[in-house]
This record gives sequence, C-alpha cells and structure tokens, in this order.
Amino acid sequence: MPAHRTRSSPRRLPTAALALLLAALLLGGVGGQQNGGLDADARRWVDDTLQRLTLDEKIGQLLVPSFRAAYTSSDSETYDELAALVSDHRVGGLLMFGARTPQPRVLLNPNYSRSTLGRPLDGASLINRLQAAAPVPLLVAADFETGAGFRLEGATAFPPAMAFGAAGDPRLAFEAGRITAAEARAMGVHVNFAPVVDVNNNPRNPVINIRSFGEDPARVGELAVAYVEGLRAGGMLATIKHFPGHGDTDVDSHIGLPIINHPRERLDRIELVPFRAGIAAGANAVMTAHIELPALDPTPATPATFSRVIVEQLLRDELGFDGLVFTDSMRMRAVSEMVSPGAAAARAVAAGHDIVLHSPDDVAAIAGIQAAAAAGDLSEERIDQSVRRILSAKARLGLHRQRAVSLDALPDVVGTRAHAAVAREVGERSLTLIKDDRSTVPLPAPRDASLLYLSVLDYPAGWGIGSPSRTFIPELEARWPNVTAIELSDRTPLSEIQLVRETARRYDAVVAGVFVRTAAFSGRMDLAPALAELLVELGRDTAETGQPFVTVMFGNPYAAAFLADLPAILLTYGFYDLAEATAVRAVAGEIPIRGRLPVSLGDAFPLGHGLDRSTAVP
Repeated sequence: MPAHRTRSSPRRLPTAALALLLAALLLGGVGGQQNGGLDADARRWVDDTLQRLTLDEKIGQLLVPSFRAAYTSSDSETYDELAALVSDHRVGGLLMFGARTPQPRVLLNPNYSRSTLGRPLDGASLINRLQAAAPVPLLVAADFETGAGFRLEGATAFPPAMAFGAAGDPRLAFEAGRITAAEARAMGVHVNFAPVVDVNNNPRNPVINIRSFGEDPARVGELAVAYVEGLRAGGMLATIKHFPGHGDTDVDSHIGLPIINHPRERLDRIELVPFRAGIAAGANAVMTAHIELPALDPTPATPATFSRVIVEQLLRDELGFDGLVFTDSMRMRAVSEMVSPGAAAARAVAAGHDIVLHSPDDVAAIAGIQAAAAAGDLSEERIDQSVRRILSAKARLGLHRQRAVSLDALPDVVGTRAHAAVAREVGERSLTLIKDDRSTVPLPAPRDASLLYLSVLDYPAGWGIGSPSRTFIPELEARWPNVTAIELSDRTPLSEIQLVRETARRYDAVVAGVFVRTAAFSGRMDLAPALAELLVELGRDTAETGQPFVTVMFGNPYAAAFLADLPAILLTYGFYDLAEATAVRAVAGEIPIRGRLPVSLGDAFPLGHGLDRSTAVP
C-alpha cells in the first residue's frame, strides 16, 4: 500500500475542533452512578427540569426511537415524523443507524441488501435540527461496536471485538474506545452501545460470535474495562451488554427467544464476571438481553427484558448499578412477537429499565406506559427514578449547556489518518496463524507466479456494505500481477466447483479467502458442505503437486474447526477493506503474525494457540 505523504509541519485544528476535543477530555472523568460528576448547576438543572415536566412528558423521556444518518430535508415527511416525536411526544433521545435503500421482496434473487453506510455530516446536521426542536436536550445513542465506521462512511472502523481478544493488548482497546468517543461526540452522539461483554463460549452462537472479546471471562473483563475507560476519556457514555450474558446461546434473539439453563453458580463464575468488572470501571449504562434465564427468574416466558428479578434485584440491588438501563431493540422478534409494543414498553419499565429502545411503534409504546401508570401498575415515583437518571446523564454530558455540534469542525475529528493507524495496528496484531504444516506463510511464490484466488462465500446475499474480496484481489494483484480470481458460494453449481478443482493444478499457488458471517436475523453461520469439501480436496491435491495453498478466514473463526485438515489457515476475525488488506500483507510477508486464539476451536486449536511469523520482506 502506498505510504502517506508527510507534512513539513503539524496541521493545526480549527478553534471549534480544539474546543470540542477539550470538552471531551473534561467530560471523560464522569462516573456511571446517578449523581457522579454533577456540579451544583447541573444538579439544579436536573431538579428543576424534573419538577416542571408533566407525567406524560416524563413518560416520553423513557422512549428512544431511531433515525438514519442520511440526507434529510427539513421539508420532508421523514423530518416531520421525527420532529413530532421530539416536540410533541417529548421522547428522551434518538438512536442513530446508517442508511438504507429499498429492497424488493422477490424470490428469484436474494442478493439485494438494504443496508448502506450513513454519512457523518448528514447525521450531525439532522441531530442539530432535532436538538433545536426538543424542549429537553436529546440523548443520542448509536451502536458503534467497531467504531463510528460501523455505521457511517468515512468514519474510523475497527476490527470486531474478537480481534482485540486475539491481539491481547488492553491499550488498543482503550485507544479504540477513546477514538470512537471523539468521533461520535463530534457528530453529536453521546452513548455507545458498546462494549459487548458477553463471554462467547458457545461455538454455535449465531449472533454474538466475533462481537465478543473471547471465551475467557477474565480477559473479556480486562478488555471491556479498557474500552470503557477509553470511551469515558473521550467524553462518551459506555454501555456494557447484553446483561446478564448472551454468549452461551444458539438462538439469535433477533428471530427467537434464547433460553440459558445454567445454574446461578455458573453465571457468577462466567457470564457475570465481565459485567462486574465493567460496572466497577464506571460503565454508565447497561443493556439487557432478550434472553430467558430460569435460574434467575423461573417465571415462564419472561426474558430479562421483562424481569424485575434480573433488573432490579440482580443488576441494581446485588451488583449495585445505578446508571442507565436500556432494553435491547424492542423490534427483535424475541419480544416483538410475544406482546404488543405498548405492553412490551410498560413491562420493560416495570421491570426496572430506564429507556425503551427502538420500539416497533413509539407512540403506542408511550401510550402503553401511560395506560400502566393510569391503572396504578407504574407509579409516578418509579417513573421519576428513571427520568432523574436520564436527566443526570444529559447534564453529565453538558447537554444542559450546549446541544449542537460544529459541522465545520467535524471533518477535523472524524476519520483521520491517526485514527486509521490505530485501527490498522489492531488488525495487524490480531492476525492469528493457527496452522502452517508446509511453511507456506508467507507465501513462497515469486512475483511472476500464477495465482489462483478463490473467494469462497457462505452465501451471496446481504453484502450491502461492501463486496467480499473487493480489496483482497487488487492488493494480491499488486504483489502478484498474474492472479485469476473466482467467486464461489452455496449457489455455485457442483459442476463448476468440480471444474475449479480440476483446473487448480495449472497454477503455481492457490489462495482462498473464506467469508462466513454471523449476521442478525440470518441464523446462519456455516460454509456450504460442497465448498468445505472442495477446500479439503484442494488441500490434498496441492500436497501431491507441491503447490503452496493458504486459506484466509474472514468472520466466524469457528468455521476453521470444520477445515482443520487444510495445510495453512490464517484468521482475521473481520470483514471488508481493513481485514482484507491486512491479510494480504501478512500472506506477502510484509508484516509479522503474532495473534493468539481468544476462543478454542475444538481440540486441535485450543485457547491461546497461535503460530508466530516474522516479516519476510524489508
């Protein structure tokens, strides 16, 4: 990759950007408890605001609907709907998503994807306008698990949490949190729904997987603490999730209700360890999970979302947490197919949640809480407890003094080269070589060698953010110009798969990039058997011919356990440009390989396993 040009003198930030960064530093020391970090003026604002709000206005503060970071005219139906939620229904905050394009519901072509990245300036502009319309400042949240670039084009995107587990350096987790906070605050976003502190000890978990730091509770806690401290240093509220632990499930709560049947002793020993660490580190918020835990609450069909035992007794009373408690998205089918939006919202608040997130119908959710209050099922005192926490969080962020962000300063903070350099370091440090029987990593092929590159996909649908191998192929060609690239998936005919096997002998070396996802709402996490069989057959064939054969795994690392017979396997844990570019550099011997498995992959590849490789080129 070409080096960046150096500057003869350091670039100076505009005054507005400098002020933004200083404000973030000043806010970095806030704690997660209700009254921590509030001066007399802030406490007075909280008291006065709470006193003047009507009961209906207080109930509005408990709702956080969503918006998309796409260009939105102030003269549009989308803006009118959002403005009505803010000014008429007095919702307490907003949840930022990326953008979306229409997707036709057809059966013959499943390749369309609705998801696209949003745009930082468009999102910040909309936030500013809605903040101006809000009678009470809005608490704006986002799911920036892998940085702001997870949702927004041009912002910094980090590898998934499991890559941090493989790198094993809390400093990198701290820096990722700090950078994410700086970029988020520059856009007017205050709460990050991260870090994920679930201990991923179930290889068949279809929804957490690489979103977890790993399977060792102590290491998960250590990295989570570093990330929480980084977010706080950047002036952002950290949310540890998904309480009391979503790591040992084999059901995606987006499409069903998982049940964890472990006894309390096991939960204390594994699942709750990182939550205790995160709370002690000053996490400002906790997000609960749509999961059922009979050992904690034996009431049938009662997920943590609706469980007073889990929220009030375990989280608040036993663990001593008095910060904000969010529900997970109330549109997830684990709860949305159980009860109506109004009943779901009322039950969540009655269980002890402060904020009902992303309801299928926000107006109906408000009405449901109002009805529960009118019926005496929810007291105004109980609602006041949550509203006070919400207002205190807003005051802790300084929103009672300043709501808007500078659009002019935003480009000086979001997506900088310094931030990208940290993301690259994480990617490089996380690469894990779990097998190299023939010593083919780095790839022992001269520049004029002919390479066969196989881009092997779990399935071709849903690649809306970026096409797989879009970076791997040009980076490979930059080092070995004679590359033949072929894409394979579960929709590739068996005849074509056989043709690939037969023609592979013509090449000097074979490289495979294997892409296996665990995506929300899909429930899928495997490579098609015919594709796995092809790779194993190529492993045997290349052993006979003496061809180097290297497999690079993107995404779900557990897929490697089903390919243990392959001669060389390199794990990246991520997808898209950063992971692909970093993997090619490792295959070419330009960077060292030193990552360690943060999860066990069967008996062959235990926790902590990894082979070291030094650079092979100057």
